[in-house]
Amino acid sequence: MNGAESLMRTAATAGVELCFANPGTTEMHLVDALDHSDGIRGVLALFEGVVTGAADGYARMSGKAAMTLLHLGPGMANGMANLHNARRARTPVLNVVGHHATWQRNFDPPLNSDVETWAAPVSHWQRTTATARQISRDTADAIAATRQHPGQIATLVVPADCQWDEAGDRIVPVSGVRGARVCVASVERAAASLRDRKALLLLGGSALGERGLRAAGRIAKHAGVRLAGETFAARLERGPHLPAIARVPYFPEQGADFFAGLDVVVLAGALDPVAFFGYQDGPSRLIPDGVEVQLLATPHDDGAAALEDVAAALDAGPEIDLPEPSRPPAPSGALNPANIAQAVLAHLPENAIVVDEGITSAGAFYPMSTGAPAHSYLNLTGGAIGWGLPCSVGAALACPDRRVVVLEGDGSGLYTAQALWTQAREGLDVTTLVFANDVYQILQIELARSGVSEPGPESLGLTDLSRPTIDWVALSGSLGVPATRVESAEDLATAFARSVGEPGPHLIEVKVGRGAVAVP
Repeated sequence: MNGAESLMRTAATAGVELCFANPGTTEMHLVDALDHSDGIRGVLALFEGVVTGAADGYARMSGKAAMTLLHLGPGMANGMANLHNARRARTPVLNVVGHHATWQRNFDPPLNSDVETWAAPVSHWQRTTATARQISRDTADAIAATRQHPGQIATLVVPADCQWDEAGDRIVPVSGVRGARVCVASVERAAASLRDRKALLLLGGSALGERGLRAAGRIAKHAGVRLAGETFAARLERGPHLPAIARVPYFPEQGADFFAGLDVVVLAGALDPVAFFGYQDGPSRLIPDGVEVQLLATPHDDGAAALEDVAAALDAGPEIDLPEPSRPPAPSGALNPANIAQAVLAHLPENAIVVDEGITSAGAFYPMSTGAPAHSYLNLTGGAIGWGLPCSVGAALACPDRRVVVLEGDGSGLYTAQALWTQAREGLDVTTLVFANDVYQILQIELARSGVSEPGPESLGLTDLSRPTIDWVALSGSLGVPATRVESAEDLATAFARSVGEPGPHLIEVKVGRGAVAVP
């Protein structure tokens, strides 16, 4: 058994199922090893940013580590933006990066680079294999690192000679790791903080799953506290069977108002919230100085169990306040964020997965989806755009029995439009709505917030996506995904209903006017 086969068999034994790949010459032995290792299937993407974004989506929905196969340092660099998002989401990802043979690196060939330095900012764990006989141990250690709760990114760099050399027959097993249980003292302090005070319970990470939300709902019902979630959550469960929670607003002045008047904020899997960007004379930390902050659970703790312990400490009953199940009426008129949300929610399938990178055009969806059919809601955690389309690929592969709905801005979608090809190749049940306003609308908002009331031609030129206008119907069709264009809310509702009722991928180009804005 050579080193490449040892790596793949170790990963397969540990339960790795998919390898998202865009390989090159230095990974050919790893590609061949997929044909000799039961249990791992390769999924081809046309760009490494799609590879890493798909791995993120798959791991968020499956809870299992996703493997990527990347070509040397440049391949790693091409995938770094979505690895940044995955790191912020605390997603378990195993990156396998090929490298020149150990002796070839000494000659500094054209594709040589310092892969280890490039990998460091987006990896919690990394190692370069030294010999083929070490490769099973290195792979097992990397997978174990991804299992550190709630998930980590591990990068294993594998020189070509370590892939083709003899590795021996030993396969190293991988142990599982659970989230740390919060200590009794932290539970008691949090419970005391929530008694008879104006309190907000801020949820993040695993606390936004069904267990955590039900426990938080019991606490809110018993103690009369407010519930809220992070602005951009990796995964949030929604539906009329779960308590509705607000999100911390995006803009810092609105975020500061959101926390005003409170006595205490208890953090359950969430970080102390900060502004996405710093503005002149604006706050960085959103919770006002006079409000106490009490830590119940870090993102690395078992937040759901911690909330259950607090509910028990408060002697909270089983009752929770639930939203009324609802679907909005049929929308009409010129497209805007509100009736776009109406059109989607009127026909959202039960148990869908919603991937939201809609930026300004999708901002009405979350507040209007209270009471909508049960769905998982995934968001852009790290702010590096070009995540939504790749994430949909991984989410659909993780949950083939669920429809994935992508809310996608046109500017963001253009970063990784190649993901549509993988949707088509894999026959994935994905409906993508591209909000085509032909402008980087959020940048024009930020220009105004920066005091530029009348942008000049250069500023407008750098925020404009017309000249020429992108034809998403033609682009999508060329990549194998059938598409249609809509210009009214009625047509959007009809097209969306049709798409979710048919198998396979579909794209809807939603011609929304400039200035139609709703920001989270």
